[in-house]
Amino acid sequence: MERLSGLDASFLYLESSAQLMHVCGILQLDPSTIPSDYSFGAFKADLEARISTIPDFRRKLKEVPLEIDHPVWVDDADFDINRHVHRLAVPSPGGPAELAKLCGHMAGIPLDRSRPLWEMYVIEGLDNGRIAIFTKMHHATVDGISGSNLISFLCSLEPGAPLLDLTPLGERYDAAPGDWELFGRGLLNNLGKPWQFVRLMAPTTSVLTKTIRRAREGTAMAAPLTAPRTSFNGNITGKRSVGYADISLEKIKEIRHAVEGATVNDVVLAISGGALRRYLEERGELPETSLLASVPVSVHGTSTKTGGTNKVSSMFTRLGTDVADPVERLRQLAEANAHAKDHHKAIPADTLQEWAEFAAPRTFGLAVRAVAKLKLAEKGPVIHNLVISNVPGPPVPLYFMGAKIVGFYPLGPVFHGAGLNVTVMSANGQMHVGLIACREAMPEIASLAAHFPEELDALHAAVLG
Repeated sequence: MERLSGLDASFLYLESSAQLMHVCGILQLDPSTIPSDYSFGAFKADLEARISTIPDFRRKLKEVPLEIDHPVWVDDADFDINRHVHRLAVPSPGGPAELAKLCGHMAGIPLDRSRPLWEMYVIEGLDNGRIAIFTKMHHATVDGISGSNLISFLCSLEPGAPLLDLTPLGERYDAAPGDWELFGRGLLNNLGKPWQFVRLMAPTTSVLTKTIRRAREGTAMAAPLTAPRTSFNGNITGKRSVGYADISLEKIKEIRHAVEGATVNDVVLAISGGALRRYLEERGELPETSLLASVPVSVHGTSTKTGGTNKVSSMFTRLGTDVADPVERLRQLAEANAHAKDHHKAIPADTLQEWAEFAAPRTFGLAVRAVAKLKLAEKGPVIHNLVISNVPGPPVPLYFMGAKIVGFYPLGPVFHGAGLNVTVMSANGQMHVGLIACREAMPEIASLAAHFPEELDALHAAVLG
């Protein structure tokens, strides 16, 4: 048994039929590298054997009576691979548009909370002879880094090589404890919350004071609630549209070296800003002020917390969509992000996780329903326009159950008020860009995806000639 951290549990509490809190991914595989040739039956059997050694794939939720505390993870004694791994065929002609539409449909289907919170769909019939794997994992179980690591446990460095040694992960979660035991544990945890609240007040007040000072000096990160409104900033539904693109990591690094002070992440954000500018200009929707992105920041390396899966913080950054010159946009982003990183470092790594311990399921649920029913996301100031994540991946080729991974496009959740998510993952010399949006707000997301390589080429040409 393992109690969910407050941050992990908050993704359960924030979920509704419209605001789905799972993260998805599209893996494109070359089946010709599988040593014994591909068959779905053999593929699933190998996957089942591997998953049986990884407890995180077999754990499910158990609620605490009266919801007085966060749920716990327990082993699923009735685990059945057939409930999690499915076989599909992409509609004819089996191109990128058909695959994206199929994945968008599946991204809009919630996970069954009575089972381990993940699914995989093996998609055949692609016109290029590849196989796609559509993965779905609840955000309560993974963040960007841990999700990437969990998938890597199913990979090897060569087609026929043994997978990673997971001996330390071999022990399963405990069987479900009784309701009275959970209730007692919950009461004890709640007894300490007033003291935790008092303990958090002093450092939080200090952070706020320093933030005000930074704002006056012009060295603070961009402030939330200052974003312009766009067509994808309102109430969302449960329907999703999906797009994806590949851009050259080598070109991004060349740009980074040529522009003083720029980082790879700055270049990615500048490309994102340019792609969004093109998209909004085409529709006559480009705001006069810059779009504002929320950028998740991993604190796995600095957090002192031992429990929980999600170890993230967040910073806000303006994307320079109001700047036509791609080089000037990058320079502005690099300078602003340098301030934002210094500001973020001044905030204790565990702050968000500690405050999230006070999350209450009923309160969060009521808040989500109120936002949807009253359409609060369509009124008043916009907190931020979208979420952009940059997840580092392996610099070498990987093989998923023997099949070479030729593309991995991560897809994060979208929220009321911010109906677009852009997630970028580096892998083997490429940057794989995954885009997901509320379908009503952005039905033609493929056109936005197409602008990413165009914007990279424009920025590369402007910087290096």
